[in-house]
Amino acid sequence: MRKTLINQPTINTQLSYPIYLDLEHLAQVEISSECPEHPIESALVEGSESGWQAACSGEQIIRLIFDQPQTLKNILLVFDEQEQSRTQEFVLLWRSDNEDCFREILRQQYNFSPPLTTREVEAITVDLKQVKALELRIIPDISGGEVCAKLTRLALSAI
Repeated sequence: MRKTLINQPTINTQLSYPIYLDLEHLAQVEISSECPEHPIESALVEGSESGWQAACSGEQIIRLIFDQPQTLKNILLVFDEQEQSRTQEFVLLWRSDNEDCFREILRQQYNFSPPLTTREVEAITVDLKQVKALELRIIPDISGGEVCAKLTRLALSAI
């Protein structure tokens, strides 16, 4: 027997992408250092690809302090290294509105080996409520080399 189903509803299969928070208007940024040619805004504002770079080597801290507590569901981190082979470590921490200390979300190490391995992308799913501060600590070279930390993109979404 041959059959055909008629009048079937169309299923919408749209992909959903996170809508990133406007960090420029929602948070204050504290940084341990900054290269004038690569300011932190270049990593936080959508559309910029140059990213942030530290002014000196060694561990660096980027801290977002929200004007109002936020709910976070997704954290996107992008690191690029086109020149030097190294192992980088980063630690991501958060503090709620009614706490004094930071809690660790993730600690990750990554090996850059240009020209083949030059980009690290971390898309982290979280369920954080009442976030008052988010802190990113970057150790650009765990062997202690004279490397300046870089961050191409940091984006956060509440959905």
